[in-house]
Amino acid sequence: MGKARTVTGDIKAEEMGFTYPHEHLWAVPPECQKDRDLELSSYEGSVRELLNFKEIGGSTLVEASTLDYGRNLSKLKKMSEETGVHVIATTGFNKHVYYPSWVSEKSTEEIAEILAADVLEGREGVRAGFIKIGTFYNLIHPLEKKTAIAAAIAQKKCGAPIWGHTEAGTMGIEILDILEAENVDFSTVALGHLDRNADEYYLLKLAERGIYIQFDGPGKVKYYPDSVRVSLIKSVIAHGFADQLLISGDMGRASYLEGYGGGPGFRYIKTKFIPRLLDEGVSQKDIDKIFIENPKRWLAVF
Repeated sequence: MGKARTVTGDIKAEEMGFTYPHEHLWAVPPECQKDRDLELSSYEGSVRELLNFKEIGGSTLVEASTLDYGRNLSKLKKMSEETGVHVIATTGFNKHVYYPSWVSEKSTEEIAEILAADVLEGREGVRAGFIKIGTFYNLIHPLEKKTAIAAAIAQKKCGAPIWGHTEAGTMGIEILDILEAENVDFSTVALGHLDRNADEYYLLKLAERGIYIQFDGPGKVKYYPDSVRVSLIKSVIAHGFADQLLISGDMGRASYLEGYGGGPGFRYIKTKFIPRLLDEGVSQKDIDKIFIENPKRWLAVF
């Protein structure tokens, strides 16, 4: 196992500690012009939230705001330095509705060069630690396929792991088929938002492909209660895939974050959801796998 690439430099795998593998600290997506709740642009608010994470034992936070989602590497570096929390930034894209015009204008190879350079060289002295791709609800747009292939090409150049946004947990099988055609090693791939598609059969089929299954909806009762997530997590573990499970909060709205006056915030998983998992029969050994060992194995590849 190698090192993880953070916004302040590479760290040893064992330094990662307790990790949330998908969160947001700074995001100004195009959609926030219509939905201001998606904008996270208060430095002080995000630092307060990051300190909440540190107070409950958090060590590393993966920040998933992409090139088309208002990523700000210098802000992330400053937050990490101020709080002492390791922050891992991304390169790549969300779903096609956010893409800048240059995604359609540039070739797949040119996009791959941009992504690889973000990981190998960085911008403003800050390097990304993983590559993000995204797909739409029940379809993969041609530009999303283009950027997924670009990510696969970039990975061959820079060695970074890949994380995939799935809209409401759909199109997981299809995006894996695209990556497989590009000879991507699935042990380097995680797909997120999969608990939004609470279909046990589907999730196990994805796990059988060897990827990391990420659930990132704990506390979001507007989708469904945590009882559904707990059942899915127990099923994934019971079927032998505990080593491929990642859990985070994806607190990508101001109304989700205590630092912005909302909730449940970064405290929720550690102080409420994990105790519930333990109460419902998930072992401490598996909790440690999910929040320490699995993120380390996925991200510490440099």
